[in-house]
Parts: sequence; structure tokens; C-alpha cells
Amino acid sequence: MTRARIRDAGDSALVADLGDVVDAAINRRAIGLAARVRAAGVAGVRDVVPTFRSVAVFFDPLRTDVEALRALLQPQPQDDAERSRGEAVEIPVEYGGESGPDLDAVAAAAGLAPADVVTRHSAREYRVFMVGFLPGFGYLGELDPAIAAPRHASSRLRVPAGSVGIAGRQTGVYPQASPGGWQIVGRTTARPFDSRRTPASLLAPGDRVRFVPVPTGSLGSFDTAWASPPAPDAASAAPRAVRVLQAGLMTSVQDGGRWGRQHEGVPVSGAMDVAALRDANRAVGNPAGAAALEATLGGFEARLEHAGAVAVAGADLDATIDGRPLPLGTRVEHGTGAVVRFGDRRAGTRAYLALDGGLDVPMCLGSRATDLTSGLGGWHGRRLRAGDEVPVNAPAPVPPLATGVPVRPVPHGGARVRVLPGPHSDAFPPEAIELLRRTRFEVTPESNRMGYRLKGPQPLPGGTGDMISDATCAGGLQVPPSGYPILLMADRQVTGGYPIVATVISADLPVVGQLAPGDWIEFDLCTRAEALAALARLESADGRGA
Repeated sequence: MTRARIRDAGDSALVADLGDVVDAAINRRAIGLAARVRAAGVAGVRDVVPTFRSVAVFFDPLRTDVEALRALLQPQPQDDAERSRGEAVEIPVEYGGESGPDLDAVAAAAGLAPADVVTRHSAREYRVFMVGFLPGFGYLGELDPAIAAPRHASSRLRVPAGSVGIAGRQTGVYPQASPGGWQIVGRTTARPFDSRRTPASLLAPGDRVRFVPVPTGSLGSFDTAWASPPAPDAASAAPRAVRVLQAGLMTSVQDGGRWGRQHEGVPVSGAMDVAALRDANRAVGNPAGAAALEATLGGFEARLEHAGAVAVAGADLDATIDGRPLPLGTRVEHGTGAVVRFGDRRAGTRAYLALDGGLDVPMCLGSRATDLTSGLGGWHGRRLRAGDEVPVNAPAPVPPLATGVPVRPVPHGGARVRVLPGPHSDAFPPEAIELLRRTRFEVTPESNRMGYRLKGPQPLPGGTGDMISDATCAGGLQVPPSGYPILLMADRQVTGGYPIVATVISADLPVVGQLAPGDWIEFDLCTRAEALAALARLESADGRGA
């Protein structure tokens, strides 16, 4: 049996490559290997994600025996059995018309009648090769080559939820309204993803899918079928709450992240600066990953509708409480009606406001973090608005800290951070890493919580800009055809089709999370040993960082 090529994706993920093509046998082996790794229960493993031809394993590098994990990731004969053949799933589809605006064009390009395209599309049993792009989006193949069709030259700004699309020899169902470039041939009311369902994803790698044509109108109103459930009454008073008076540029509820769901296409999300989140929570006696408010670049103002304690960490946004300075990393007691404000940016970008007890928003797939792209978690899956009143848990019976937590320095205008090459550095010539190391990039205005688009004096050389979709990783420097990197962040998509030349180490991701458009960033190479030492310092009890 062919050995897997094990690639490092930074210091906290490994990728086992099982082949160079999209092939059912290779994919079956990847799914079986992923199941075996999950069943092994290795300490510190957070996520196991099978893709078309690989398995990505995400882990806590301070708890996981990386060399033992490398050995476990070598395929075994039993992996080919895939542990099961997968579930059989039928999806009803209304083809053509408003539901399938590209059906006629696909038919014309194939030299077929639209009805023949429908027949060929629905005649096959498709394999779910992987789930990614969006939560619950299954990459299904392989399509009849007679009706294979390229993506649109430019993506639609909005593809309706439930749209059934074709791209090359793949097909799939959009689980939510989103931009997209696939050829849309039909629409369904079957929900590929529902966070209230167990499992949340309708499809899993290895499942078998058939599309069933149904008459136009037989599925009822798509608008009704895909309407979001009504939000709970935001006006109901909670005994402890924070009321948003001004939301600022972008404020959301975040915690330590939504681990364990990437195989369903669900991003990790969570705080962009997990170290600052931890520091703010430590100051008020909360668990390190408790839900808090992440405010971006000031302008935030809130009234505390109860007596308790607060702390702020991360960016210095000139925080005040009732007009008095609110020092970073310091527990401050407050009375009912106290007002917290974030003003001008002095250093950093994201400040974390922790309240004793933590924010009491509903758990969603094991986390309270807001995934803005998918509309999951947090406060109704969105950024906060003026008038929102977010409940706060009762504080745990722990004594308050006598002093505050040490304040970590945050970037002021830019930062130099450390990277490890890979996981796809072999797709680039050696001079690409050297150019990366000696280039100062700028964070562009197109940046967000999914990723920072970087601009430099010249593009990185030699990257193909395209590959078989693979797992992504936080801190990955993904290189599209332009040659200018995209630095993947907390809300990154689980899978992506661009190679990753290098990955920011875990200890420096909090630093990156404090950058804003217009700031600069530079990269230094380091070793795995140096990366682990830096992370150990960051995670140490004194909280002083690397």
C-alpha cells in the first residue's frame, strides 16, 4: 500500500496526502483513515477532516504526540473498507425555469435538450467526496461527462439556498444563499445543513446521493421552505444583561471557537485574538474560553443592566466606564446602569469585553461563537446592533483576582510574525519563500474575519493558483492566481482550492488578529521547536505571551 505524504500545516495541523487525483478508491481510503484516527482518541486532537484525497488533523501541539500522530496517519489495509458504505440520500429537485436558470445554457453547450440534461443528471448515484465551502455543502461526483460544465467566468452575488449546481464534473446543493459561480440547473427544499438537527449536515463523506426530478411547484414555496426561524424576543428582560447603545464598526459575540465540526464544513470561528479573550476572562474569574464581546476599532458603547464586574483586554481603544479610564487586564466592579465606551484606536484592532459569568447566548454546535458567514451562533448569528440586549450568566463562586492580568503588547501599525513552510510549499519555487521572508505586505481594505488580503510590491512566483480542493488552516497563506497571499483567519472556509505556501505559528495568530486594513505585516521563518516554545510561553500561567 502506498505510504501517505505527511505535510505540516503550521504547528497545529498535519495533512496526510494519499494521492494526486480525485479518485473514489483514494477518497474511500481517506474516509477510512479519518474514521480510524477519530476512533484512536489521541490526546489533544480537535478535528479530523477527510477531503478528496487527504486527511487533515487539527490538534493542540502542547498536548499531542505529533510523531505518534504522524505514524497513525499512514494508511492501513482496513482503511479501504471505509468502515461503512455511507448512507443513501434522495434529494427532490425542481429543474429549470426560475429554479434552474442555467439549465438551458448547459443543455445548449452539451448539444442536448434540457430534458436530456435532467435525465442524465438524475440518473447517476453520486458519491459525497467531502463537505466544505459552506456548512453542509457536499462535493458530489462524478457527473456524466456529457453535461459537465465550467463555472461562470464571474460569480453571481447571490445564489439562492437550495440551488443545485454543476461545476466541471461535480454537482452539489447550496446550503444557504451565498455568492457562487456554479451552473444552476434546479432547486430543492432539502436542507443540506441545519444546526438544530443531529447530525447538522445532511451529507457526510462516503454517502450516496440521487437527485429525484419533481414537477414544477410540487415542492411548494421556496421562500417559505428556506425562511429563517423567527428570532427569540430580544426585548425580554434578563436579570443580568449588556445593552448595546452603539455597535461600532463590528462587534460580535465570540468564545474559544467551534472545534470538532470542520468535517461538516463548519468553520472554527471564535476570537481573532484568543490570548486577549483568555486574559479578559481571567481578570473577571471566567473560564478562559467563555463568551465575550469582540469589538473592532472602537465606536462601541454599552450599558450594563446589572451590578457586577468587567475587564477589557487586547486592543487599546481608550476604554472608559462611566467616563473613567478602564485599564486593560484589570477587573473593575460596576453598578447597575454603568456605561462602557471604546473610543479612538491607540494600538491593536480588537478589544474583548468580558463580564463576570460570561455571555449567556445559546450554545450552537458546542460553541457560542458567531460565524458571520454562515449565520451560526452568537447573537442570532450576526454582528450586534444598537438596541440588542445580550444576557449575562451569573458569576461562578470564585474569588476575584487581587490584581489584574499582565498586559500583552499589541501591534501598533504592523507586525513581524513567524511562519512554518507548508502545507503546499512544494508547489512553489524556493525563491517564493525567500520573497515572502523579505517582503513587507499591507493588509488591504478587502480583509475581514475570514482572511486578510495582502498586497506587496510584487506577487509570489510560481504558484499554480489552483489545485484540487484541500483542507485549510488558520494562519495559512493561501496564494490565488494573482500571486498576492490571503492570510486565512478565524472564519476561514474549511476547504479551499488555492495552495498554501506557509502558515503562521499558533503563538503569533493573536498578533495577526490585532491587525487592521492599512497595517503592514512581515514574515520570519522558524522551526517547529521554536514554534512550540513560543506557544508554551504564551499559554503559561503568567499570561505574558511569546
